[in-house]
Amino acid sequence: MGVWVPIIKLAVSAVMITLASWVAGKKPSLAGFIISLPISTMLVLAMTQVEFKDTEKTVQFAKSIFIGIPLSLTFFIPFLLADRLKIGFWGLYLCGVSLLSVSYFVHKALTTP
Repeated sequence: MGVWVPIIKLAVSAVMITLASWVAGKKPSLAGFIISLPISTMLVLAMTQVEFKDTEKTVQFAKSIFIGIPLSLTFFIPFLLADRLKIGFWGLYLCGVSLLSVSYFVHKALTTP
């Protein structure tokens, strides 16, 4: 199974992303809901446990994700304020990435013993 594990992970991830982007072209609201589901998190947690068989580290990983999810939502703040900010998509995107950078340091502070 060794060499096949990364290939299977890549294939599953690619199918999920491709499906979500295809749905986004047809029904953006549905695609947004699908992407907001913890499907990728569930897959990554299961793959991590199967590959490394270390429940303690997988639980620590899940806790880190739990803290990271609300922090990752800071990316969307500029998009929610788009009418007020009056900047284009790429400006909003860069603002969101900047907020994610700050969120990373908050996450690190909350998860580092």
